[in-house]
Amino acid sequence: MSEGASGEFAARKLKRSRQKRRWQDEDYKRRMLGLDEKTDPLEGSPQARGIVLSKVGVEAKQPNSAIRKCVRVQIIKNGRRITAFVPGGNAISFIDEHDEVLIEGIGGAEGGAKGDIPGVGHKVIKVNGVSLEELVRGRKEKPAR
Repeated sequence: MSEGASGEFAARKLKRSRQKRRWQDEDYKRRMLGLDEKTDPLEGSPQARGIVLSKVGVEAKQPNSAIRKCVRVQIIKNGRRITAFVPGGNAISFIDEHDEVLIEGIGGAEGGAKGDIPGVGHKVIKVNGVSLEELVRGRKEKPAR
């Protein structure tokens, strides 16, 4: 056996050892197994369409005292049900049950909830294809479905 063959063997052994050790790293393991995408209701997508099931009020965490206006939404592509925040003053009045809404992540740390709204990690951005912001400002009207 020549010198080159034993060098190849050592390199291969080192590579295998490094591959094995990488699985001890929790971040690597989650990434490789796709765990974050499996648990994400949007399945890794930036946005998703859903149907409004009901309007709900979520109490803000301490030390704030408010009822944040939210909606329960069933996502069309996978049937999962989530709670989504409705941003804007009086914006909840533009949303009715059975409306089609477009939701996106709310932008909290590591995909979690943002601010004082416990357990709510998504927000509504469109209602029946019209921007919620435009509806609140009075620039557009909600189409009848």
